[in-house]
Amino acid sequence: MATPPAKLTHEQRRRRRLLRRAGRLAVAATLVIALVLADRAGLFARRPLDDRAKYDGVTCRVVRVIDGDTLDVAIPDGRYDNTRIRLWGVDTPEAVYPDKPTQHFGAEASAFTRQLALDEQVTLQLEPTGRTRDNKEYNRLLAYVILPDGRMLNRVLIAQGYGYADPRYDHQFAADFAKVQASARAARVGLWRAVANDDLPFYYRHKLELPPPLPVGTSGPSCP
Repeated sequence: MATPPAKLTHEQRRRRRLLRRAGRLAVAATLVIALVLADRAGLFARRPLDDRAKYDGVTCRVVRVIDGDTLDVAIPDGRYDNTRIRLWGVDTPEAVYPDKPTQHFGAEASAFTRQLALDEQVTLQLEPTGRTRDNKEYNRLLAYVILPDGRMLNRVLIAQGYGYADPRYDHQFAADFAKVQASARAARVGLWRAVANDDLPFYYRHKLELPPPLPVGTSGPSCP
């Protein structure tokens, strides 16, 4: 005749309940970790692309020009329908702040970029290393914009005197942009025809030797 199992004590029953609860929690935690890893691996949805994979070498349409060095292209960016581009290595005079006066040659720079790029199919080029966005406040994509004729908009703006070679951040074309600016300044094209020290961005103010302004009604030699 089989011996009936001994009755568990209250303490034994409590320990058994705790062990079962701990086992269920361990299974649940393992499942959550597995789901998170699977999601990061892209098993449930397409894994988000980083900026270089998403934008570098991509051709897209310019849908809006904000000012000389900022524009929007028709590529969704998170919750936005378009991606805002800040041109790498060039800084054009401001023309869009309602509480600030338009800077010297700001309106001309905006019009020039609008003429060259608006509604055009351009190709984006990103720096091969380093950051791809300007800052957390704006979160604009930093890019070189290649026009349909093969010219780089960033460089053209500097060469034609519609913007400054921005020396604050290093990039692969920094030396070339500085050389192009020196030629534009010597030729007195664009903003260099009549710029004063007070017109310059803070990082160039009283640091560049400026040619005297051209007489009214005259123009300097063309810049290649």
